[in-house]
Amino acid sequence: MLMNERVIEKLGILADAAKYDVSCSSSGSNRKNEKKGLGNSSGMGICHAYTEDGRCVSLLKILLTNHCIYDCAYCVSRKSNDVKRAAFTVQEVVDLTINFYRRNYIEGLFLSSGIFTNADYTMERLVLIARKLRTEHNFHGYIHLKAIPGASEELVRQAGLYADRLSMNVEMPTEKSLQLLAPDKRRSDMLQPMLYLKKAIVENREEKKLFRHAPLFAPAGQSTQMVIGATPESDWQILHIADQFYKKLQLKRVYYSGYVPISNDNRLPAIGTPVPMVRENRLYQADWLIRFYDFEVQELVSAADPLLDMEIDPKLAWALRNTGMFPIDINKADLFLIKRIPGIGIQTANKIVSARRFRKLTWEHLKKLGIAINRARYFITCNSLDFERKEHDPSKIRQMILSDSTSKYRPNFSPQISLF
Repeated sequence: MLMNERVIEKLGILADAAKYDVSCSSSGSNRKNEKKGLGNSSGMGICHAYTEDGRCVSLLKILLTNHCIYDCAYCVSRKSNDVKRAAFTVQEVVDLTINFYRRNYIEGLFLSSGIFTNADYTMERLVLIARKLRTEHNFHGYIHLKAIPGASEELVRQAGLYADRLSMNVEMPTEKSLQLLAPDKRRSDMLQPMLYLKKAIVENREEKKLFRHAPLFAPAGQSTQMVIGATPESDWQILHIADQFYKKLQLKRVYYSGYVPISNDNRLPAIGTPVPMVRENRLYQADWLIRFYDFEVQELVSAADPLLDMEIDPKLAWALRNTGMFPIDINKADLFLIKRIPGIGIQTANKIVSARRFRKLTWEHLKKLGIAINRARYFITCNSLDFERKEHDPSKIRQMILSDSTSKYRPNFSPQISLF
């Protein structure tokens, strides 16, 4: 397809409008191309998303339309906002995806939409795009569809047959905030499809065990997104809600989108006061600790202390609140404890447990394994004394680590930087 000027103009409008949706990770899918079709979602990684194993993939990230029947105060595409509007046809999105893939610009599609006419009308078109890509063009690349709140279960089911991942944005952390800023929307319209998807995904996994050729259903699972900072929920409330999504709905990811001020609506933060990027970062770090490091929400934040520390990462903050647990002997501690040491990530923790089977580890070994010694040295002991610090005062350790991170001086051992 040679893109005409009108399609290019639409692409500029609808790609820009899609930038506010951050939930576009492509991890978890393994849709193999076995029939000489087009694309392969398991290939090497125009937005960039990262898979769980660290691969970077490029996705065409667009809205089907930025027309919307709703007037959500926090949304740039709300019906009362004076923005340039556009809408793709179903065939235009299909052609764009295939054309960009053939040019090697992308490896998949992330497709969302404003809601025009009603939820089912919009969802039908999203499903039709995915179906045409899969069945007419034999496209095996990654497809992520945003499910539309209020759409029928049948349409959600069809979407799951063609998309690798589905996501239903809950938008606001709590129902109270949703009612305040998007009174036309109902929380139940978001949660019911999420419950349906959980059940359907589990049933499909069981069916695949019995019947090898059973059709895939959302192989990369489901995710959701919350806007943070538009309403006064604390980090404790946000992480508690996310934790419940992981435990009860088996979501793959919860995304945190810092609110970008777009109007002077008195229900919203004033223009010029965007959510600090560091708050998003801290929420993602805490989320990672909960999902992969066996931390409980209450270990990181609580009703009494509901905000994450903006100066230091959540694992370091936890360690400084629990200095009585340290120092930990790296040659004796179990994996659970080693993962909780600042400066040591999951892969490094596993390497430590494997390496010490053959000999006691020294600082030199730990350096080679890649731990962030400038952090870890305050919390561990090993089979040598080099770099160990005897300081136990949390406030002093905090200041020394902060000083290390901003100092131009770098020790001879050149420690790797680690978020954890």
